[in-house]
Amino acid sequence: MLFLKVVEFIISIFILKHFNFINHQETDEFIKEKQEQIAILLKDINSLRQSRELEPFLDYELKDSEGNSVLLSSLFGDRSELLMIHNMGKGCSYCTLWADGFNGLTKPLNDRVPFVLISPDAPSVMKEFAFSREWKFKCISAFESNFTKEAGFSFDKEGKEYFYPGVSAFVKKDGQLFRANKDYFGPGDMYCSVWHFFDLLPKPEKAWHPKFIY
Repeated sequence: MLFLKVVEFIISIFILKHFNFINHQETDEFIKEKQEQIAILLKDINSLRQSRELEPFLDYELKDSEGNSVLLSSLFGDRSELLMIHNMGKGCSYCTLWADGFNGLTKPLNDRVPFVLISPDAPSVMKEFAFSREWKFKCISAFESNFTKEAGFSFDKEGKEYFYPGVSAFVKKDGQLFRANKDYFGPGDMYCSVWHFFDLLPKPEKAWHPKFIY
């Protein structure tokens, strides 16, 4: 019985891919089944994240928007957890799209945990750009610091530093700093809803790119 169900499913997928005349009800059922599979995988991923060994982290000296030195530990305030967005700086329209989206979530995020964005740009550059985007969350600069590289969000190639966008979750425990988890950003991830809306369209615009001005 199970064998017949598997064969039936494989045949249905073949028809869907190669003949494209499946009706919308059947397509919706396929989508629902795949979404249920994704939900199970996400639950497994979250379980792995909860069980991940805490990663010791140095209390790096960073810069605020005025160029003053601030320690990583100070960003926690009176909390024991911290979410930090690793931004690639004002030159990246993709990072700006993600950050613009977080702007509307500033209040609920900060209600649960301190939420900050860290940029490789100099403090003055970061401050001006954040103001131009009307970002409401705290911005910190890692300019002339090894923090971003040690966090795994940059690398050197031919004498130049390149950056990755993403997020780190830090915790403070018994006076020590640790990273609990990290993740990287990219089109289609769970941190930027724009792509998921586009995927609902019958002919998604593959050539679309984020802009600084729309």
